[in-house]
Amino acid sequence: MARSGKGGRGNPWGSGDAMNRKAKDQGFAARSVFKLEEIDRRFKLLQRGQRVLDLGACPGSWSQYTLERIGPGGLLVAVDLQPLRVSLPGAVVLTEDVFALEPERLVELTEGRAPPFHAVISDMAPNTTGVPFRDHVASVELCDRALELAGRVLVPGGSFVCKVFQGEDEPGLRLRIRERFDVLKSLKPKGTRTQSVEIFLVATGYRGAAPRT
Repeated sequence: MARSGKGGRGNPWGSGDAMNRKAKDQGFAARSVFKLEEIDRRFKLLQRGQRVLDLGACPGSWSQYTLERIGPGGLLVAVDLQPLRVSLPGAVVLTEDVFALEPERLVELTEGRAPPFHAVISDMAPNTTGVPFRDHVASVELCDRALELAGRVLVPGGSFVCKVFQGEDEPGLRLRIRERFDVLKSLKPKGTRTQSVEIFLVATGYRGAAPRT
């Protein structure tokens, strides 16, 4: 399973379709940029001067877009198992397993700010096996890890975005997110391929860790 990268067989970022060409023409690494652009436009997530944690950042289009939105006064920390091949001036890039990522290290990277981030965004996906339920469960596991990190590093009122493959464990994931945020919405951006089972969960108004039961 890809713990912090994009999954899939062959080239996971598409070939020469129109949206991919449009992304390349605009200087972005992949068509996935248009998914984040739509999410940001609808929910107004990214603002100047923010600190943002991008999980599953490879090939880099989300990070490129985020840097444009937060400007030179912001800070981006981009994490992926695979090395990023795009230029991200001013960003901190970590090539490592998201399950091994320590929140304390993220605090250090943001010069001791605790909590350090205004938004956690995740485009992580598992290496797909072709078995829908297995891929769905692996996707939910990645979302839960992203949510766990968000619960350790988000400022009050912060935002959270994760990609999930739809399936029977999705309602439980939604419940876990709702326990921590004021608002939860779901979206299948126009940039998503028609046959894809992925959707994005967008949560705003972080209010703290879920109560222990």
